[in-house]
Amino acid sequence: MPASRLAGESLTAGYEGRRVLDGVDFRVEEGRVTVLLGPNGSGKSTLLKTLARTLTPERGRVLLDGREIHRYRTREVAHRLGILPQSPAAPEGMTVRELVGMGRFPHQRLWRQWSTEDERAVQEAMAIARVDDFANRPVDALSGGQRQRCWIAMVLAQETDLILLDEPTTYLDLKVQVDLLELLVRLAHEGGRTLLVVLHDLNLAAAYADVLVMMRDGRIEHHGSPEAVFTAAHLKAVFDLDAEVMRAPSTGRPICVPSLGAAAMPGPRQEVPA
Repeated sequence: MPASRLAGESLTAGYEGRRVLDGVDFRVEEGRVTVLLGPNGSGKSTLLKTLARTLTPERGRVLLDGREIHRYRTREVAHRLGILPQSPAAPEGMTVRELVGMGRFPHQRLWRQWSTEDERAVQEAMAIARVDDFANRPVDALSGGQRQRCWIAMVLAQETDLILLDEPTTYLDLKVQVDLLELLVRLAHEGGRTLLVVLHDLNLAAAYADVLVMMRDGRIEHHGSPEAVFTAAHLKAVFDLDAEVMRAPSTGRPICVPSLGAAAMPGPRQEVPA
């Protein structure tokens, strides 16, 4: 497997004595959108947190730019890697501009005040995420999709080209999810950034991922292109889901249609008494 800026080797990790990851080897492919899929408890978020250094593995190691990630200082990691956790919350009353400005933390020093470079980075991040029109509004007054774009703008203001996102589309309407995933794809394909994203929606993952990774029981079961990974056999083995997989007419990407159970099948029509 080719070299990668971010990789995990033989990762075993969990919480309070409960093992979640079990000897996982994983490399994030550069300049692409890699999506982690799996049923609840499969280890998706645990793998992302371990790679981001917010969770220390029991065994194994994470390499960032060829060096063990725990050997870096926190500010050094933040210069190289941005992370958006699940359901982040901004302090009450904080404006969009103030939130995005927090992304400049890695670049601040005791002797260095806010600079024109910081202002440029914040303005560019807000423009890319399309939140500049409401930069002075409180974050808590925005819709869910707008708030999520603000958090992405904050990560962009760090000016890292390696970004990890843990379920960024959760609780959002379908159209908002699509808009957000379109933004992430542009960041990779046009902006040259590397993204690792945890998602739950199978069809959206297959539609927007360059690389799909399916996990189950703390292990990586399948890793490759959507066309290779997103198959009826793999969906059954990983998710215990009976589904037909076909190609979307407009894109050729795989999509799944769950097989109907007996309860959902149309039965004989019964007359309702008058």
